[in-house]
Amino acid sequence: MAEILVIYYSRGGTTAELARQVCRGIESVPHAQATLRTVPAVSDNRETVPVVVPDDGPPYATLAELRCADALLLGSPTRFGNMAAPLKYFLDSTSSLWLEGALAGKPAGVFTSTQTMHGGQESTLLSMFLPLLHHGMYLVGLPYTERALNTTAGGGTPYGASHVAAGASAGLRADERALAQALGRRVAALAVRLASAPALPG
Repeated sequence: MAEILVIYYSRGGTTAELARQVCRGIESVPHAQATLRTVPAVSDNRETVPVVVPDDGPPYATLAELRCADALLLGSPTRFGNMAAPLKYFLDSTSSLWLEGALAGKPAGVFTSTQTMHGGQESTLLSMFLPLLHHGMYLVGLPYTERALNTTAGGGTPYGASHVAAGASAGLRADERALAQALGRRVAALAVRLASAPALPG
């Protein structure tokens, strides 16, 4: 069974909903299983505040879970065209995994949400790709063979799934849900394929 770790940060709830749709896509792939996790908020004195279990929602992600996962999906709202500080803080704590090469050769994808149509979605997705490249992960996007990428009037990019909150009073649009699920399926399918492939020499 390929274990696909989905880690997100969300304040308004839309990134969390994208994460749940990504998990639906993962769970539709035979021999793949989704594990949903979040990260704690940060503050000026974050390093001196002990991490506690969230009051609701999924547990906080751990480095041990990341080490054991067969694939990774990251989600964050945009903050001035970049990922939110709590997710960046978590990624900054993964240097021990980088030293081990623990994530090298594993598939990864990213997703985001913005309040406005031109709120920096693509740059945020690219910002989340950068640390994954340093870890040696295989980056998975969304090709235009995904029909919803051609028809969406809201979120959705070749770099990853996304949501535009403006004017979406009912939450995620149908195309946004479809693309989030497609991203989960693509990452999970690659993870399953890699898990069953013979090891490369070297």
